[in-house]
Amino acid sequence: MADTVILSGIEASNALYDSLHTRIDTLKEKGVTPGLAAILVGENPASQIYVRNKTKKFDSLGLKSDIYRLSEDTKEEELLDLINKINNDDLFHGILVQLPLPKHIDSQKVIHAISPLKDVDGFHPENAGLVSIGNPRFIPCTPKGIMYVLKHFKIPIDGKHVVVVGRSNIVGRPVSVLSSLKSMGNATVTICHSGTPDLKEFTTQADIVVAAMGSAEFLDASFIKDGACLIDVGINRVERDGKSVIVGDVNEASVMGKASALTPVPKGIGPMTIAMLVENTVLSAELSTN
Repeated sequence: MADTVILSGIEASNALYDSLHTRIDTLKEKGVTPGLAAILVGENPASQIYVRNKTKKFDSLGLKSDIYRLSEDTKEEELLDLINKINNDDLFHGILVQLPLPKHIDSQKVIHAISPLKDVDGFHPENAGLVSIGNPRFIPCTPKGIMYVLKHFKIPIDGKHVVVVGRSNIVGRPVSVLSSLKSMGNATVTICHSGTPDLKEFTTQADIVVAAMGSAEFLDASFIKDGACLIDVGINRVERDGKSVIVGDVNEASVMGKASALTPVPKGIGPMTIAMLVENTVLSAELSTN
């Protein structure tokens, strides 16, 4: 079989950014600059890096982005008050609350507090419901990025069998819905998880496997059929040769030459998640002008 094609998230995200310039210029001509308010609670190093990378991309595109840094011991009521304030601030079209939050704060209560019209993460129940009925407003960024990668690299989905491994509300569940929608994927979808008795029985039938289980290099060549496309959503930190490295849920070395295509980790779905946050914020600004 031919060499495995690497589906670069850098390439796909740059194509998305190129397509946004006209939309951003049109908004600015109307006096509107898409704006994101990012809220960071506590000192989680990974969260700080994620938020910094996201806001850096906004700045590079000439968009507005402010970071609200709150201490680890911030009360839930204080966070909810801040969200309410930003909900009513016309300068911001998107609100991002970086997860995870400290344990004393109810994440669901926080997600519910964000205006559905500014919920650019797509986690609010209203937006999740719109996705599920095939009429999405804001699609969660990682699933949206996965669908964009498949479209950008012309990976056929229509009529194919997609197996999603992982059922989280952030990735697994929404990507399974999107893949099955007639307007977006029109695929036959199977969703598997930690309770699936024989995972290989399903993944070896798949034309496309979306690996989102959070288990370092778990999925090797024995889990796939020849020519399968692998979308690796995993971000796992492991020790290798005395160094800390990031790997996905797919064992890349094992599947090379058997898989037809593969998103790498890093530089695969990660850059797409940030790109879709930008796109959702631009979309939110557009909707605010209608």
